[in-house]
Amino acid sequence: MTQRLAIRGDLLDFTAEPAWGEVDSPAVRFRPGHWLLVEDGRIAAVQPDAPDASWQRIDHAGRLILPGFIDTHVHSPQLDVIASYGTELLDWLNTYTFPAERRYADPAQAEAGAALFLDALIAHGTTSAVVFPTVHKVSADALFAAAAERGMRLIAGKVLMDRHAPDGLRDDVVQAERDCRDLISRWHGRDRLAYAVTVRFAPTSTPEQLAMAGRLCAEDPTLYMQTHVAENRDEVRWVRELFPEARSYLDVYARAGLLHARSVLAHGIWLDDTDRAVLREAGAQIAHSPSSNLFLGSGLFDWRAAEAAGAAVSMASDVGGGTSLSMHRTLADAYKVQAMAGERLTAWKALHAATRGAARALSLEHEIGTLEAGRLADLCVWDWAAGPVAERRMEVARGLHEKVFAWMTLGDERCLAAAYVNGVQRHRR
Repeated sequence: MTQRLAIRGDLLDFTAEPAWGEVDSPAVRFRPGHWLLVEDGRIAAVQPDAPDASWQRIDHAGRLILPGFIDTHVHSPQLDVIASYGTELLDWLNTYTFPAERRYADPAQAEAGAALFLDALIAHGTTSAVVFPTVHKVSADALFAAAAERGMRLIAGKVLMDRHAPDGLRDDVVQAERDCRDLISRWHGRDRLAYAVTVRFAPTSTPEQLAMAGRLCAEDPTLYMQTHVAENRDEVRWVRELFPEARSYLDVYARAGLLHARSVLAHGIWLDDTDRAVLREAGAQIAHSPSSNLFLGSGLFDWRAAEAAGAAVSMASDVGGGTSLSMHRTLADAYKVQAMAGERLTAWKALHAATRGAARALSLEHEIGTLEAGRLADLCVWDWAAGPVAERRMEVARGLHEKVFAWMTLGDERCLAAAYVNGVQRHRR
């Protein structure tokens, strides 16, 4: 039976990438008081007038409707370690992260953790994500199964780590390849799921494992690849010691055949111009993780330099180094990071990187990221303000950008009224 929903609200999305510093951007499409028509999970049309009685009408007049956020780098098992005190990256992994991830060898923990994580994502307005589970095959299976149950667009893969990790978190090249191939055959291309060859980071994979990961990517160009790069200065020095033949940290991945148009590399703080040119030529993207970078003291990402070199930049919470699944808080932190560099990140530039820009970087612009007819109905309905301070700020805000910037900066998951995934309401306040 055909499902026909008509959802009314103030529709906001993008038709192109906004320019830096442009508060009156022609790339912004704002349609206040419009009806978004959803038929069988797909956006059918947008119109100013109410549709006929064959449509189920849901009136959110006065609320903001955006495409669901896309988080391009986040760790599903790390809800257990979010907001852990007092360490930088390498100590943080050993002290907090690895012990938490070891628990995901238990199928019951993997299943419960996947459900909690995905429901939390949706409750924060994120409807699609690129996710690290753990080294355990069962953790990837559980995550994919939970995403399929919710109809989510999810990109993930079993984490590869065959050295410099504690007992219970190391695999080996032969078994890891078997696990990856089995997971690919089971999940890649099923429903809205895609497999990512998932290298934790260069120090925890031997050259042999990196080569195996490169072979998987070469065999199937529809696979994604996700990893970390140049997040922390001590990490960069360690990589230089482990891979003296490589020109740079990024070059370790390039030599292994891991840089291509579906590569998602988190952080990228300590890259140089040559690295950025390599990213451009490969078509790879940097998943900017500002909250994590600030919390762990990793450094300040040079977004303008990456963009000037032609490298794509998307937005990521990086929980649990990041301190919230809320894309509002992530974007607010991104503004602060750029302000430290003397740049001013507009609401348009920030929101684009978490919606249409991320979809384009992931080669998913045909499916998600905008409110165009034909896209799947991953969308969120937001109050403009939550609480007296934000409400007062909205009362005095002048112009659309000032309102949206205040909403982005002061808002969080409390503003979320409803979230739809594939046209199905998955969250309601």
